[in-house]
Amino acid sequence: MSSKSNTVLGSFLRSRRDRLTPAQAGITPFPGPRRVPGLRKEELAVLVGISPDHYSRLEQGRQATLSEDLCDALARALQLDELESKHLRTLAARSPRRARWQSAQHPEPGLLRVMTALEELPVLLLGRRSEVLARNALLEAVLGTTFEPGTSFVRWLLLDPAARERITNWDEFAAAAVGGLRYEIGRHPDDAKLRELIDELRADSPAVARWWDEQGVIDRTSLIKRIRHPAAGLLEFGVESVSAPHCPDQRLVIYTVEPDSPTARTMPLLHSWAYAQTDLAEPAK
Repeated sequence: MSSKSNTVLGSFLRSRRDRLTPAQAGITPFPGPRRVPGLRKEELAVLVGISPDHYSRLEQGRQATLSEDLCDALARALQLDELESKHLRTLAARSPRRARWQSAQHPEPGLLRVMTALEELPVLLLGRRSEVLARNALLEAVLGTTFEPGTSFVRWLLLDPAARERITNWDEFAAAAVGGLRYEIGRHPDDAKLRELIDELRADSPAVARWWDEQGVIDRTSLIKRIRHPAAGLLEFGVESVSAPHCPDQRLVIYTVEPDSPTARTMPLLHSWAYAQTDLAEPAK
């Protein structure tokens, strides 16, 4: 395990400790003045069943490995949910895979076929670092942006003012995207390009920096996305992600609609307009 990974683990443990009060943990607070409402290191160490010095080494990144039993005890004491527990174990067991994450990305053929079959819905194929690998015309019509392959979808979402204007619940969606980045860097800490992207986003957006410091982790959660479209009006989509078992780092992002909803009734018109625009854009043969 690299020292950088240990530092990330320590920061995550500290953030979860800070959010848990003694009352929430079910213990009597240790005597003495408290500088923060969260658990003290000594209190958490008692809950976990290790010495305060042992726990301090974890937060300081000075312990090379964590056993499964220790991870289990930390997850219980910190009241981590399932995804946070998985993230903890990922941070506690790192192995370098530097070369893999620098290679070029290519769309998975099976996911491309699924995207073609779903042309009545907005669909986007994303790879590592939320890089756009493919998209359909309806997706671009809904979001009002041309996403060329290789474009960073998360950079558009978090930094482009047009994204904030188009997505009415932008804060909710953007915060989830930041949680997704943290989960991804936890799985791939040696992806230098991903780390550079995260540093750029944090530097250019105070909101991103704040969400990042909160240490939240999200893995492709289902969310409702509300769009303010200049021609079609208000649109509402359930955004779902699909991955192929043999290609977990690519995901098909599908904008679903409720049957008989105002959005569902609008989609055929928007679909016709979107693909008509695509035909007009193609050079004459």
